[in-house]
Amino acid sequence: MIRSEDIRDRVKDIDDYLLKKYKESKTIEKRDWRTYEQQLMKRVKGAISNLEPLINEATNIEIHRGPGRPPELDLKQSVTILLIKELIGKSNRSMASMLDLFSMLSGINVNYKKVERLYSNYDVSLAIINLHILIMKEKGVTKINACGDGTGYSLSIKKHYASETQIRKDKAKEYSGTKAFAYSFKLMDLDSKMYVAMGMSLKSEKEAFDKAMEMLKHIDIEIESVRLDKYYSFPSYVDRFGKAKVYVIPRKNATLNGSWKWKDTMEDFVNDTMTYLRQYYLRNNSESGFSADKRWFGWKVGQKRDDRIDTALTCTGVWHNLMNLYPG
Repeated sequence: MIRSEDIRDRVKDIDDYLLKKYKESKTIEKRDWRTYEQQLMKRVKGAISNLEPLINEATNIEIHRGPGRPPELDLKQSVTILLIKELIGKSNRSMASMLDLFSMLSGINVNYKKVERLYSNYDVSLAIINLHILIMKEKGVTKINACGDGTGYSLSIKKHYASETQIRKDKAKEYSGTKAFAYSFKLMDLDSKMYVAMGMSLKSEKEAFDKAMEMLKHIDIEIESVRLDKYYSFPSYVDRFGKAKVYVIPRKNATLNGSWKWKDTMEDFVNDTMTYLRQYYLRNNSESGFSADKRWFGWKVGQKRDDRIDTALTCTGVWHNLMNLYPG
């Protein structure tokens, strides 16, 4: 049986030499940026060509309305407008790959206020979640090995999340006294690179994580293993994943106090550290996903209200999944 001191010693070993040893054993492939751009454009075209039938199915919802003037836009038009706005509204990419989109908006003429209100429309939000679930079903995502991480999106041009994390480190993950960032947590399937659960908060990454876990309860996904960063290296987070294998790097003051699952996790960490690290660092897929999303959609959210920010970030997640549905 291991002791708490063994965990702390192993964490020190990682800092001193094991991490360097791990990096030396890992093969790093140089990216061909021309090929990457070509593949990205192909993925965007594939996402657009498969979008309309999925929206048709996602918006096949029976809605009972009370008295009053009927809405100018039907549900399909509303969802389409929001998704297209999030795709092109924050991107400087070439419009050449997006021409097919505009045939879906013929005959629509609304002002910007109506578009803004779509972000807080419950029916639209429900249809976007339906679309998210349909994409995973189409891809066959049911039983997954996952990684999870959080990031921040700036709400103003004055603060950049990447710069803030350099200064404040883990403290950047919590509310700073002003609404500077929207915190987003996403759980990704390692095989398909799709986000399976998402959460947003203006207070902390922890609250965003809680919302993603709540979403996970309502979709038919089974997690076999998950990788989380050091921010989540507490027994309470490990226990929330039930029978799934959890990979976290413990903190320097970690102990064995906690559930048997926490003890088993720490025993694996101490006894077979290099294998454990190889699994843990698959978490980098989350960082790569966020990086790709921000290159395409930008690092700033243009909405102000909580519910509208949530809808905007969910649309970004849906586009990420669409681009991985038929990656080519």
